[in-house]
Amino acid sequence: MLTVIDLRGRTPSTSELRRTLPRGGTDVNSVLPTVAPIVGDIRHRGVTAALEYGERFDHVRPGSMKVPAEVIDRAVEALDPTVRTALEEAITRVRKVHAGQKPDTHTTELGPGATVTEVFLPVQRVGLYVPGGKAVYPSSVIMNVVPAQAAGASSLVVASPPQADHDGWPHPTILAACGLLGVDEVWAVGGSQAVALLAYGDDEADLEPVDMITGPGNIFVTAAKRLVQGTVGIDAEAGPSEIAILADSTADPVYLAYDLISQAEHDDLAASVLITDSEELATRVDAEIDARYTVTRNADRVAGALSGRQSGIVLVDDLETGIAVTDAYAAEHLEIHTADAREVAGRIRNAGAIFVGPYSPVPLGDYAAGSNHVLPTSGTARFSAGLSTHTFLRPVNLIEYDKPALQEIGGHVIALADAEDLPAHGESIRARFETLPTQDEN
Repeated sequence: MLTVIDLRGRTPSTSELRRTLPRGGTDVNSVLPTVAPIVGDIRHRGVTAALEYGERFDHVRPGSMKVPAEVIDRAVEALDPTVRTALEEAITRVRKVHAGQKPDTHTTELGPGATVTEVFLPVQRVGLYVPGGKAVYPSSVIMNVVPAQAAGASSLVVASPPQADHDGWPHPTILAACGLLGVDEVWAVGGSQAVALLAYGDDEADLEPVDMITGPGNIFVTAAKRLVQGTVGIDAEAGPSEIAILADSTADPVYLAYDLISQAEHDDLAASVLITDSEELATRVDAEIDARYTVTRNADRVAGALSGRQSGIVLVDDLETGIAVTDAYAAEHLEIHTADAREVAGRIRNAGAIFVGPYSPVPLGDYAAGSNHVLPTSGTARFSAGLSTHTFLRPVNLIEYDKPALQEIGGHVIALADAEDLPAHGESIRARFETLPTQDEN
């Protein structure tokens, strides 16, 4: 089922690998002309426009944009006990990991009376988008809400599409997850209109705009995030889900087959890539996939993803080349199935998250490993990080010099200001230690 790319017998350059490796992705530019008028309309007409677009696209109009507290409470009460227990355990683990990510304030002393202190200030108001299309994602609620709370954001709003099957409110499992996390502001709006409304708000409807928008979504959501970036911050322009597995002959082909299938289940555009120096393993994994994927309820979606140009098997000569290929691919999710998986994982430089060994599969990270599942896609892990507590924090420097400390460094500041032909900068320093002439005195 998987296309084979044979790189054996040569050492491909980074440029060649970027052209050769399986890669899908979406063309966000292609939908900007469609999305831009929607964003512009909502910027000017607010909730009225958002509800009109929601009715057109989702075929449902909620009773109000804000989900009433009693609707959220009912969703929590009606939640299946098994699901509730699982969500609570996931929340506990994700909270523990993200609490540990918060950096401490620290001060650097550059001399007597001269200090620079770095503090970390939270984004004040955060908008968290949770999709509601092909699947229900309470896990996305956890992964977006918890790091924002750990950072200390003062207010949070979750936006999720209204559902015709649920009285025009977001899916009750989404609402229940919000309730368990203590989120009491939820907007029943989806798609690009949700992103626009989060960015611009509506004073008449008492919808306060946010400072930052995070969360996954389809190509229209991504396009809207691009359009409002600058007005608000965004986490990333996320593409379809992807997994890469770096494996040698010691790997279990059944484990690998199921892990590749599991990510293909997300979307027809999802990417599943196996990188290995074992042709025998590659053959066995492909056979196991073919024998097993039809068992899953989402077999058609899996088949579409695994047979697409974004998925495949990459054969390499040895583990060293495999590591180089893996770094060039820069997977959103990377699994390591080798004889010394921990050592190999320590040599990887480009991945959104690295899952080490046979008992750390990607689905663990999707739900309850404690790590975050919102990760960079489409090779952007070479320069971007996944969602974390850091995402919602802004490092700010507090510069504090007393008079002797400024006097000590002042000559250097004046010299550099003169070198840049900005004499007023130097005069700002001099005015503190000498009386400068006025225009009349010159």
